[in-house]
Amino acid sequence: MSEHRHFLLYKPFGYLSQFRSEDAREARKKRFLGELHDFPAGTMAVGRLDEHSEGLLLLTTNGMVSERIRRKDVEKEYYAQLDGLITEEALARLRTGVEISVEHQPYQTLPGAARRLPEAPDLPPRPRKIRDDRHGPTSWVSITVTEGKNRQVRKMTAAVGFPTLRLVRVGIGGVALAGLAPGEVREVPDVVALVLA
Repeated sequence: MSEHRHFLLYKPFGYLSQFRSEDAREARKKRFLGELHDFPAGTMAVGRLDEHSEGLLLLTTNGMVSERIRRKDVEKEYYAQLDGLITEEALARLRTGVEISVEHQPYQTLPGAARRLPEAPDLPPRPRKIRDDRHGPTSWVSITVTEGKNRQVRKMTAAVGFPTLRLVRVGIGGVALAGLAPGEVREVPDVVALVLA
């Protein structure tokens, strides 16, 4: 067996994609991946999810694995709950790529897949309520991208007029979130083989 170790994690809402903080104030106020499992020294997240996003996170002790999975030929699928009922025109724009801001510079996202989900996906309830129906309708979409810019999917949906209310990463390559509960960690023998399957 390899000396390196690999994990799948359902990152819950409200956690940072890091294991701890050297900043005492942040360490008191924020929640970290290290609270969820006794990860071995040297474990790193492959890509990140922001504090308010949930879903599949891959972790490894092998930096080469991290680099391989973050390449642009690996698809990442997200389910996003949007403010309003998304239009076909907005979906078409998401598919062809939209301009967002990355590090205060204009950036054109690569083409990807985007489709409306016919009903809300079967996801665990979020610990903090998003809002109630009195604030207007919402819709769910699946968005698949091959890049991972900071808050990219949120910026993309906002750019087409439908801000994201809830964001869940449900797949990375051949690895799916299905079967994991929020906060659950599963060790796997070879994460690259799963992703590229």
